[in-house]
Amino acid sequence: MTSLPFASDTSVKMASGMEVAVADTNEESSESTAAQKREDRLRKFRELHFKRNEARKLNHQEVVEEDKRLKLPPNWEAKKARLEWELNENEKKKECAARGEDFERAKLLEISADEAERWERKKKKKNPDPGFSGYAEAQLRQYQRLTKQIKPDMESYEKQREECGDDFFPTSNSLLHGTHVPTKEGMDRMVADVEKQIAKRSKYSRRRAYNDDADIDYINERNAKFNKKAERFYGKYTAEIKQNLERGTAV
Repeated sequence: MTSLPFASDTSVKMASGMEVAVADTNEESSESTAAQKREDRLRKFRELHFKRNEARKLNHQEVVEEDKRLKLPPNWEAKKARLEWELNENEKKKECAARGEDFERAKLLEISADEAERWERKKKKKNPDPGFSGYAEAQLRQYQRLTKQIKPDMESYEKQREECGDDFFPTSNSLLHGTHVPTKEGMDRMVADVEKQIAKRSKYSRRRAYNDDADIDYINERNAKFNKKAERFYGKYTAEIKQNLERGTAV
């Protein structure tokens, strides 16, 4: 009976020790949790700081590149592409020359059928008549236009070949001047083409009609042409002055 108080004191001490241990454990776990949270916040802050610096660096690089682009001429991209193309062409020419090959032939071998067809369509869309630049060019365009209109007649060709014999393919010793007689269809075709040329030429030399409502600010035909040229080049600069003179408000 005397040992019971001692046992109870021991159990109380053990219970209080366990409570202290549990409290210490809870405090350590709470401290470790807080430290872990603080470490996570610091890590996120460092990541955000790194991303901000990276974004600032990229923005600065983009601003510098944009400033360089703005200082370049407006057609710089086209010029750059043209220069690169010329450099590549020169390199290919040197390689072909070193191998002893024809550059134009090697270039054509690299073109696909689709590209060739697209280029042909593009050529057909272009206007083949660039206007008058000289009598030789005009004569060449006239010759090409006439040859495109020719429709070969194989029957008359064979007939004329039989009639002429060996002289059909003349040499330096052949004399065929005055022996050819054109057909009536050929002469009619030539007359129709000449009349077409005359009608077309008459449109080019037509006289421009005068506008009766326009202001008369000339004294003769030559002065009228001069005034039209001056108006075309300086009209937008002198419009306000003319209006002030007409209103009488010019200073």
